[in-house]
Amino acid sequence: MRKKAAVRLHHLSTGYRGKKGIVRVTSGADAEIYSGELTCLLGANGTGKSTLLRTLSAFQPPIGGEIWMGGKVLPDYSEKELARQVSIVLTERCDVGNLMVSELVGLGRSPYTGFWGSLSKDDETIVAKAMEQVGISFLARRMMSALSDGERQKVMIAKALAQQTPIVLLDEPTAFLDYPSKVEVMQLLYGLAHEQEKAIFLSTHDLELALQIADKLWLIDDKGIVAGTPEDLSLDGTLERFFAHDGICFDRRSGLFRTDTVYARNIRLTGKGFRYDMVRKALRRYAIGADRSIDSVEYIDAGTTDADCFVWHPAEGEPTACKTIEALLETLALL
Repeated sequence: MRKKAAVRLHHLSTGYRGKKGIVRVTSGADAEIYSGELTCLLGANGTGKSTLLRTLSAFQPPIGGEIWMGGKVLPDYSEKELARQVSIVLTERCDVGNLMVSELVGLGRSPYTGFWGSLSKDDETIVAKAMEQVGISFLARRMMSALSDGERQKVMIAKALAQQTPIVLLDEPTAFLDYPSKVEVMQLLYGLAHEQEKAIFLSTHDLELALQIADKLWLIDDKGIVAGTPEDLSLDGTLERFFAHDGICFDRRSGLFRTDTVYARNIRLTGKGFRYDMVRKALRRYAIGADRSIDSVEYIDAGTTDADCFVWHPAEGEPTACKTIEALLETLALL
């Protein structure tokens, strides 16, 4: 069954008013964000990701075209109606150190209680559920000032969930996080989209994570927006066109980017599995191509999963067994 489009852009143009008039950033964009999917917005700096997010959030008006949400164009929503349709998580750190976690998450109920409104029993249940879904119930009584960046980001996501909107927009939610926290937050958002049928849309510079986790990608540049699954955008060359440049190439077999290496030397490599892959990776760093198909008298045997050494077979002389890849590199005089 085809998923429902929660947000639809129709010939949307975004921009801002500069000293010399209107500066157009994106022109004539047509794209859709679906309920039950995690969609990631990717693009180089200056291509208009933040401008697009501010426009979707109604923080600034579009230059042209329309944004449809829930069967209505964006200008037809009152401020209160929009707050029940879209929740927003921004990158900027708010000065909320004097609030407890449960109090900040409770602010997500403001569209239903008013900013200074008291939480009912039902509201408190929704707040508790939001913290539970994000895995921060144990932080409920902790002060915001005592949290790590990753914990603060989870609190802001819980606040968005407490707002109970079908659409959640996030601006660089993994910025300033360490890698395990980035993965955790992205997996959390993916799970929430699928489990709660929310349309979750975020901008990010974490290209590798987006390629592995997102259901859909929006790629933005000065020509507009190209949308699709990471796999389709890999197959048709779009990802390569957007992001590959000198020093970076797109590996279509893995669907990921890697450094582009000009090999100064080639060595036959035998073996299989993880050990084979790690030797290839290490040698690539030293501009050495290594593969089973290479025809060379000298070769390296990486062994299999149960092997206890790597064996260098020179063109002349006796083989050398190395316990580690570091020792192998030293034998090859690379370290």
